[in-house]
Amino acid sequence: MSLLNRRTLLLALPLLAAACGFTPVYAPGGTGSALHGRIAVQAPEEITGATGTDAYFLVQNLEQRLGRGGSPDYKLDLTLSTQEEGQAITAGNEITRYSVIGTVNYSLTRLSAGNIVSSGTVRNFTGYSATGSTVETLAGERDAHERLMVILADQITTQILATADLSAPAE
Repeated sequence: MSLLNRRTLLLALPLLAAACGFTPVYAPGGTGSALHGRIAVQAPEEITGATGTDAYFLVQNLEQRLGRGGSPDYKLDLTLSTQEEGQAITAGNEITRYSVIGTVNYSLTRLSAGNIVSSGTVRNFTGYSATGSTVETLAGERDAHERLMVILADQITTQILATADLSAPAE
């Protein structure tokens, strides 16, 4: 492809995106603006399958991204599961590295009509080393769980903003 064709393509991409109905999420009237501060995220102690502090970190990160629902129009229900798997095993059968795998099922429901406007599942992982002292290993494990909740919250937010159908429900 010649240089001229590449430049033409790069200049034409924004016009093509606008022509197909693409609008930025945080533009006036976009999904991000319409949802910010209008979602009540499920309380951490009510999240199904959550153990330890993972639910608190997940809710904290979601509220940072979506805003805190003061007068919510939507409710975000979550089911969280995490598990740890050994990844690096020595010849002496000792695990030196763990992966923390997290899965969240979510559904965003319009409170006025009770219909689901977005739902899905996100899954990701982080890891930590278990070769240091007990304190280092525990700190690494806690950090891995915190990082995983940040990643999962980012994925949930992205999917909600990209897929939520905020059109008025048919009555």
